[in-house]
Amino acid sequence: MKKYSKRYKALIDSRSKNKKLELKQIIDEVKKNSTTKFDESIDVSLRINMKQSKGGDLSLRTIIKLPNGTGKKSKIAVLCEPDKIDEAKKSGAEVVGSDDLVDQISSGKINFTKLICTPTMMSKIGKHGKVLGPKGLMPNPKLGTVTTDITKTVKDFKTGLVEIRNDKDGNLGATIGRKSFSSDKLLENYKYFIETLKKEKPDTIKGDFIKNIYITSTMGISFKVGAK
Repeated sequence: MKKYSKRYKALIDSRSKNKKLELKQIIDEVKKNSTTKFDESIDVSLRINMKQSKGGDLSLRTIIKLPNGTGKKSKIAVLCEPDKIDEAKKSGAEVVGSDDLVDQISSGKINFTKLICTPTMMSKIGKHGKVLGPKGLMPNPKLGTVTTDITKTVKDFKTGLVEIRNDKDGNLGATIGRKSFSSDKLLENYKYFIETLKKEKPDTIKGDFIKNIYITSTMGISFKVGAK
C-alpha cells in the first residue's frame, strides 16, 4: 500500500472539487500545488492512440521547440572535428571534444545529458550505440543532434527544444516549464506542445490521436485535462 507524506495528503485534500476546470485554472492549480522549496518542473503526461489501421503500432519520436523554453538546464556535449572545437566551446557547450571525447565515452565516462555530433564524427561514435542508445544520448539526424551548425543547435537545446517519444503502451511526456513561469507562459507552451503533437498523427490512425492528458508538477498531484 502506498504511503503519502503529510504534504502530499494536504494537496489531495485541497484539490478543487470542481472536476470541470478550464485549462488556465488547471495550470493555476498545478502552480499553487507546487509547494516545495525548489523550482519544480511542470509536466504534461499523455497517452496516444498507437493502433494503425494498416497494421503495426505507431512509434513516435520527434522534437518540439517550445516558445518559452522549459527552464531545464542541460549539460551539452559536442563531438566534432578538431578545427570546430573552438566554435563548440563558444556555443556554450559544457563538454567538447573530438577523438578524446570518443575515448571518454568508450571508457564509460558520460558526464553530459545531451550529445550533439557533426556528421563526420558519426562513423566514430556509431559503435557506441549500445551504450548511448539506452540512455537516450545517441545522436540522431531526425532529432537535430547530428548537425553542421553547432552554434544554432546548442542554442536550440538550451532554449526550449525538447525530445518526445512514446513507450510501448503509448505513454509520453514532456516538461513545459517551471513553477516560476507565469501561467500565461505555461499555457502558451502547453498549447503549442499539443498542437504540434496533433500534427504528428499519421493518416493510418483512426479516431482520436490523443486519448488523455494530465498536467502535474514534480512533487505535486496531477490534473486531468478534459479537452483533447
